[in-house]
Amino acid sequence: MKKYEFTGETKQVGVLGNITVRRIRATMEFGIVKVGDLGGWIEKEENLDQEGNAWVWGNAKIFGNAKIFGNAEIWGNAKIFGNAEICGNAKIFGNAKICGNAKIFGNAEIWGNAKIWGNAEIWGNAEIWGNAKICRTSHVLVLGPIGSRDAFTTFFRDKDNEITVSCGCFLGKIDRFLEKVQQTHGDSKYALVYRSTVEVAKLQIDLTSNQTDNGGQEDGAV
Repeated sequence: MKKYEFTGETKQVGVLGNITVRRIRATMEFGIVKVGDLGGWIEKEENLDQEGNAWVWGNAKIFGNAKIFGNAEIWGNAKIFGNAEICGNAKIFGNAKICGNAKIFGNAEIWGNAKIWGNAEIWGNAEIWGNAKICRTSHVLVLGPIGSRDAFTTFFRDKDNEITVSCGCFLGKIDRFLEKVQQTHGDSKYALVYRSTVEVAKLQIDLTSNQTDNGGQEDGAV
């Protein structure tokens, strides 16, 4: 038995408005989804696996060759298209845009206005928030478990072509992160570890411009 059906409602998406997506409705109970729950919008069944607990909520839209499977959840106004793949326990929220050949898996969480495209891969316990702009694996670094809470810290390129840090409740530029570390941990072992990760992030994350960094243009664009 299929876990969802199409309701008959449609919308046009894409830069040219030439792609039709259709709203889905659950036909069986799975995960936190109940029979009859309205889902988001997909172009075709190939976009959302009929098996597993993967689901699309709210106004989220999946189209093109994008595939959502496993236990992945897509929320809010997120758009997943191109050849993107979202799987595992990954969660996408807000106005995030995932496209190109990007792959999101593991326990990764993507929030806010993040844009992830190209050949970027986000995995593990990564947390990408705010105005992230990632199109290559060299645009993100996840380190952990580290620190006083044995948690994961994520460094990523943002829309200003600078490095933003996501660490627990902290989200901000790398210099502000160092200030917070000093305020919280002084010169303790934890502070030394965090400062070391900052140096690694500065070496690892590529902030050079690239002509292919087009912001994740939607299918249908010319």
